[in-house]
Amino acid sequence: MTHFDAATAAVQAALDAGARYADARVMHRRHESMSARNGEVERLGQSEDAGIGVRALVGSSWGFYAVPELSDAAARAAGARATEIAAASATVPGRDSGLIPVDGRSGSWASPCEIDPLSVALTDKGDLLVRATETMRANGADLAEADYQIWDTAKWFVSSEGHRVDQRVRECGGGIRATAIGADETQRRSYPSSSGHYGTQGWELVGALDFDAHAARIAQEARELLTAPQCPAGETTLILGGEQMALQIHESVGHAIELDRILGWEAAFAGTSWLDLGQLGSLRYGSELMNVTIDPTIAGALGSFGFDDEGTPAARRDAVREGRWVGVLAGRDSAAVAGLDYAGSVRADGWSRLPMVRMTNVGLEPGPHTLEEMIAATDDGVLMDVNRSWSIDDQRLNFQFGCEIGWEIKKGRRGRMLRNPTYTGIGPLFWRSMDMLSSETFPWGTPDCGKGQPGQVGHTGHPAAPARFTGVRIGVRG
Repeated sequence: MTHFDAATAAVQAALDAGARYADARVMHRRHESMSARNGEVERLGQSEDAGIGVRALVGSSWGFYAVPELSDAAARAAGARATEIAAASATVPGRDSGLIPVDGRSGSWASPCEIDPLSVALTDKGDLLVRATETMRANGADLAEADYQIWDTAKWFVSSEGHRVDQRVRECGGGIRATAIGADETQRRSYPSSSGHYGTQGWELVGALDFDAHAARIAQEARELLTAPQCPAGETTLILGGEQMALQIHESVGHAIELDRILGWEAAFAGTSWLDLGQLGSLRYGSELMNVTIDPTIAGALGSFGFDDEGTPAARRDAVREGRWVGVLAGRDSAAVAGLDYAGSVRADGWSRLPMVRMTNVGLEPGPHTLEEMIAATDDGVLMDVNRSWSIDDQRLNFQFGCEIGWEIKKGRRGRMLRNPTYTGIGPLFWRSMDMLSSETFPWGTPDCGKGQPGQVGHTGHPAAPARFTGVRIGVRG
């Protein structure tokens, strides 16, 4: 019995039990991770699992059931059970809705991969991490850490509307971190970001990160931060580096434009959204430099795929165009309720989880400047980069972020290093103050976006470039 056969059997069983729509997703995932600390490999994790998850729609109510078996009997039982759950849910009065119409699709997709990450020898991977931590220790780090993760995921999707698609997504990446401990301060520097960098690529991505070339630098910077001046408090011109911009986009744009949050369906974990659908197409979200896209077609970015977990083909669309809010992340059911004609942003983090609206690659299009040009054009300000902490309210509106490192800018030149830099703002006011944007974009990959109950971990991508903002309050404490 093939994986398509199992999915087909589950869908047919759901229809036979009374569902008006059903889909089934067989998923097989292998995962590997390794970490090293202070010159020694500390942990190696390897896992593999497979199963089938079935969605059934009765009236306007969903049922979902998943099993770790791929036999015909198990698949059919899962389909029938999903319909039973949907029928029970349908006894509760609710809004009459369905799914936006789509054509059934057949197709295959695979992410680009030059070097199969699971085929690289464990000794080579361990040597890479150990060598990076030894270099950080030799250059002033009291605690030196390095790690990587690999996911190799195959999916087979079938729906009662004629979908029959399969895809293989290979993701990997990693990062290094140096911590320096002083008498009254502890400082950390990370490369390339606080959580590493990941993409839908093979081991060539980790090789390109070149930990060896950056290990000494970040250890020395962590040590230097211990005695650097504290970031001043006040209102100033703020330049954010690309890594911090990625998180700024993720938290204050990406989550805010998730349609299930806007509709109030998703509220228990990290809240809903300040956006009102009645303002879609007219709301001024940011300055005219602000162009944000939803694009799962970017080759190698972490939020890329061929089809989402409803079988919708990947497609690029605008979320913010010249500062105006014009698009959302949507699924077929939320789009139907909102009266929209597109979906394509629904994924689950495993076969046993119900797919939900998730970010794909939500990114800021680059501007015309370089980082050095923005610094040269700034008389008095601060440059911050690499996220250290974040806090944002449950409407995704008021935020406060801390960065690992900052530098003062005086008369167009980068000056002293600053420790504990922080800034705060209100989403639309902050984005409207963006007056310069760099061309130096990079598709940052975030492998640990949390959402839903039971919680799911999403893999998202955020193309971002350094940007300048005016009148930003910095140096906030507490």
